[in-house]
Amino acid sequence: MKMANTEPVLDRELADLPPDRRWREWLRRVEAVLFASASPVPREALARVVGQGASVDLLIGDLAADLDGRAFEVAKVAGGWMLRTRPAYAPAIRVAADVGDQLLGLSDFDTAVLAVIAYHQPIARDGLRDIFGREIGRDLIARLAARGLIGTGPREPRRGAPHTFVTTETFLAAFGLESLRDLPDREALADAGLAGEGPQAGVA
Repeated sequence: MKMANTEPVLDRELADLPPDRRWREWLRRVEAVLFASASPVPREALARVVGQGASVDLLIGDLAADLDGRAFEVAKVAGGWMLRTRPAYAPAIRVAADVGDQLLGLSDFDTAVLAVIAYHQPIARDGLRDIFGREIGRDLIARLAARGLIGTGPREPRRGAPHTFVTTETFLAAFGLESLRDLPDREALADAGLAGEGPQAGVA
């Protein structure tokens, strides 16, 4: 028996609407998708809800202009876009809103380890130990991995071939970065005590 096609039918072209209303409807679709998504939405996904000749970049630009002066902004993160609250409103959210699991819940030391992984990746546990002057517990690594902030990188080409750690797209999204090139200056981080000396980061 042939299964029914459950793919929703969506009129992408909206040919029956005048151009200005068509553009506005595409704009609202993009906004709705970004609002509903828990992770950055890539260009290819947004292109599926607008007309074939529509420019996703221009629609994003118009949406950003619409949100100017509002509590939300469009951010380009990890190869896609997402809606996020402007940083100025973070204290109000922490005081009054139930954000539950959205908070990373990282200690200062967790964040420091994550920063070192970001700048020196791929890096093994003994590389972290050399930087911090102490063993980095497996439970801490497990916490970062459980939140999806780090993953397993290539094994090091030496005896025992230890696993290395790298950051993920979830890390980029959590810290509002489009790519690793957007990491803060390493010297400033070192001055803050978050990035020690060690192997050069493999930032592409």
